[in-house]
Formats: sequence, structure tokens, C-alpha cells
Amino acid sequence: MMGEAQLPKRFRDVIDEQVRVFDQGRSVTVRNTIPDPSDIPLDNQSHWLRIPDAICVYVDMLGSTQLSAETHDKNTAGAYQLYTGSAVRLFHAFEAPYIDVRGDGAFALFDTSQPYRAFAAAVTFKTFARDEFAPRIEKLAGLTVGSHIGVDQRTVLVRRIGLRRAGGRTDRQNEVWAGRPVNMAAKLASLTEHDQLLASARFFSNLKDEHALKTCGCPNNQKVDLWTEMDLTEDKRFDFDKAYSLKSSWCSKHGNEYCEAILSLDK
Repeated sequence: MMGEAQLPKRFRDVIDEQVRVFDQGRSVTVRNTIPDPSDIPLDNQSHWLRIPDAICVYVDMLGSTQLSAETHDKNTAGAYQLYTGSAVRLFHAFEAPYIDVRGDGAFALFDTSQPYRAFAAAVTFKTFARDEFAPRIEKLAGLTVGSHIGVDQRTVLVRRIGLRRAGGRTDRQNEVWAGRPVNMAAKLASLTEHDQLLASARFFSNLKDEHALKTCGCPNNQKVDLWTEMDLTEDKRFDFDKAYSLKSSWCSKHGNEYCEAILSLDK
């Protein structure tokens, strides 16, 4: 317990109020789909929503520490706009129910019924990062950059935390996603090299169709496995033992066809 002499009263009052909310306990409502942000609770601080098996696609810029806002401000601004701006707009185009920006990257959440849409969105961003983003930044700034990409799936809790209005502002609030998929997807992304995607075994188990598991056959008309299994049993950061690595992107000849076919697979 904090004593009266430990902090000014106006700050202790804030803490005391939050402790009171904590002591009241929590209520949870199950939602089978990711809600619109306007439907995520804010006023009732004890109420949360539970969304079973949400899918997170997490992308993070590789090599961003080389970009200095002090010495290369225009190049830095351009790289961030191209990378993060494209991530948000592509995830929106793939109809992700929720998108958020994290530093120099972003993540998208898809419903449990959208595994193939999530997969197609991840491969599309991977293809963009390899074929557009990295070459353009290297040409512009002479820097080697790329993309980390991770995908996971598990149940999450969500509510908005913050203030509805403060000093005329309405931006001191944000959605908080409590649970593993965002965190695990970010950790998987951190293990990747440029032009690599890592997916947890629990997400990978959704992919049954050959379009998501084997190549199109280019260039020699032989279809081979797209994914390589990775053992994570010794890495205590993860709550699963296996991940699957994908290094292929959309084929320049059949990518359009495969993307559309994959998007049609979600039930």
C-alpha cells in the first residue's frame, strides 16, 4: 500500500481508483469475431471481450536502425511511409477486421474463419517487401533493409484502456489485446531473415489446400513443399514447439491465380 507521504494526493488518487477497479473483478463476454473498434468496451473498466483463436500477422522493418532521423530525415520518412503505410493499406485491402501500427511495423488480426485470407495477406506483404520496398530503399539511401514477418493464432481478450476525453483530446485511449498471438507473432518475426515468414504450428495446421502448401511448379513443372519445419523446443520464449518457415513469394507467372484461389478457400 502506498503511504500519504509517498506521492502527492492527486497522483495517489489515480492509482487508488485503478486499484479499486482491479479489486472489483472482471467480466468477460465471448465474441466469435473480432469486433469493430467502436464496439470494444471503454467506459466499463471491468469488462473485456474474448475472441477465440484470433490470427495475428505481424510485420516489422528489418534494418530500420540504420535509418537516422537526424542525418537522413527524408530517406527515413520515405522508408517508414512506404513500409508501414503499405502494410496498413494492404491489410485493409485483405479485409483484416483490426489493424494497428507498432513502431516501424504493424499487425493485423483476422478471425478464426479467415486463415487463408491471413496467409494470403502475409505472402502479399512478403512479396512487396522483397520486390518493391527493399530495392527502392537500397537505391534511394544505399541501405540494406527488409522485413520480419510472423504469424500466430490463439484466443485474445480485448478492451480499450484510457480516457474518453482529456483536455479536449480523444486520443488518449487504445485497444489492448491481452493474450499470446500478437506477442508470439512478434517474437516469430524477430527470428526471421529478410524474405522469410515464420508461422506457428497452431496456425499452420489450418492450411490444408495444396495452393498454400506446394509451389505452382515453376520453373520446371515440379511442385515441391513450400514450408520447412523449425524446432523451437529449446526456445522458452514460445508456448509451442514447432514453427514453419516460408521463403517463397508470389510467382511472377501464377501469383495472381494462386492468390485468388487461396482467398476463395475460407469457409
